[in-house]
Amino acid sequence: MKLFSKSAHPTQYTEHYHHTHIDPHQTSASGLSDIILGGQDGLVNVLGVILGVAAATSDPHLVLVAGLAATFAESVSMGAVAYTSTIADADYYDSELKRELRHIEQAPRLERDEIRQIYSEKGFKGDPLEHIVDIITANPDVWAAVMMAEEHQLTPVDRTQAWKAALVVGFSAIVGSLIPLLPFIFLPVATSMWVSVVITAVVLFGVGFYKARRTVGHPGRSGLEMALIGTLSALVGFVVGYILKVPATP
Repeated sequence: MKLFSKSAHPTQYTEHYHHTHIDPHQTSASGLSDIILGGQDGLVNVLGVILGVAAATSDPHLVLVAGLAATFAESVSMGAVAYTSTIADADYYDSELKRELRHIEQAPRLERDEIRQIYSEKGFKGDPLEHIVDIITANPDVWAAVMMAEEHQLTPVDRTQAWKAALVVGFSAIVGSLIPLLPFIFLPVATSMWVSVVITAVVLFGVGFYKARRTVGHPGRSGLEMALIGTLSALVGFVVGYILKVPATP
């Protein structure tokens, strides 16, 4: 809905334009975190698997088979985890909400004192504080919602988002997993290993950079941290494969 037009007061229009267009609130933090979770997990885990297999056997067919198996197993697993964790969060919130409603019914004086304490710590005193307490405690649903947010630091979880989270995380894991596999389709194994590491590091840097631009933090530092952590984690697979390397047949 358009709240202000150019004919409105200049200050109002300027503030509205800055608030809405120049520096809007991000509305897809959950979606962004799901994409990063799936993509990063797929990149790092599959890179670790294929580096380990490549170091152990140098067989391109085995590398691709292991990489593809890890890709699809990873995507299904990550999607399932995203689904079950969302449902678990929703169950936990509902359980705590019911408990809070019982407390309001069975110990209203104590719960009212907790509301007073919460807003007293925010700086309210005297009549304004009592007015706030009266308004909040007049409605049990509002009362419980405030307690959930302020005392327990919990927000409602939409159960309908569980499937969406599962699909986003699972698909992101597939896309991320295929990236380190691509060099092994076109290049020799020895060359592909290092090309894959470089490509993965660059992609991880880009993900970290973009995440910081959308949220908080220094983009360059965030990108570098994600690239280093992800690459070093994947190199563990290479070390394991190298240690357990299949002896050459005489």
